[in-house]
Amino acid sequence: MPLPESAVEFMSRQIERVRQIRGRKRIVFPEGGDPRVQEAAARLAREGLADPVLIGKPPASAPAGVTFIQPEASPNLSKYAAIYHERRRSRGITQVEALEIARRPEYFGQLMVAAGDADGSVCGAVYTSKDTLRAMIHCIGVAPGTRLVTSLFILAVRNRSYGHKGLLGICDASTVIDPSSVELADMAITAANAVRLLFETEPIVALLSYSTKGSGGKHKLVDKVVEALRIVKARAPELNVDGELQADTALVPSVAASKAPGSTVAGRANTLIFPDLNSANIAVKMVQRLGDAEAIGPFIQGLAKPANDLSRGCSVDDIYHVAIITCLQAERARLGG
Repeated sequence: MPLPESAVEFMSRQIERVRQIRGRKRIVFPEGGDPRVQEAAARLAREGLADPVLIGKPPASAPAGVTFIQPEASPNLSKYAAIYHERRRSRGITQVEALEIARRPEYFGQLMVAAGDADGSVCGAVYTSKDTLRAMIHCIGVAPGTRLVTSLFILAVRNRSYGHKGLLGICDASTVIDPSSVELADMAITAANAVRLLFETEPIVALLSYSTKGSGGKHKLVDKVVEALRIVKARAPELNVDGELQADTALVPSVAASKAPGSTVAGRANTLIFPDLNSANIAVKMVQRLGDAEAIGPFIQGLAKPANDLSRGCSVDDIYHVAIITCLQAERARLGG
């Protein structure tokens, strides 16, 4: 089945925006031996959208415009090891251990980004999300003032009346397992900033629950979301956010009119903040499979420099799409956004 129209339009727009960037971004792919990564990188190079760098041994017929780097032969290996040692020596990592770790492709690629030798990274086609995120956090680190590294999926559905022309920002379906109220608030603000960048519209943020405005009774799960709303409103008073809201209340105007009359978010939400990873991950996968939706991402939020995770079941198109968004994140970082 073809992609939802909302997904096609969204990615076409992002590709157009990348073409408008002055100078191609250098994106590193630590899993350079994977055929899917090689094909996606070749496409990016062929279309002039990025300068891909693949970590690993080049194949017999390397794609045009794609650079291959083998860590053990790189003149930058000692520099990257020194960066890693500086970041992790307080945790007991020795110089010898740092050199050994820097040789590992998933770390070498992230250290390229940390050193400024690449503008962003895309990894996770082979490595688990746990290993990928650990390398990103250890090598690149979190952005100044950031308390939480989280993620955002773009869910493109076929019914364009939902969200922003069929697009929904979903947080967090891959990173934070059981967020506190403070962490939910951080997630909402960070996700809103990402939606503003990617959708090019103002975020309308719903903090989701099994309850709408007390309909589920008094419970700690409801209280967590209510407290998160209070924190968001205090930290980002300009943000259009509401909760606690059930999913149908957040998305369907007729339900919103009945359950949350007067809410400026209910029935209009384009950014959905789930109360935990369980509910978010289950929801994304069910909508993706049963609703023939397209899940684009996840995109990691809160790192000092752009780096994104993939699913090990990703397709060539998935890798290509995540790389496109990584280019946009890199340009925003360059501009200080």
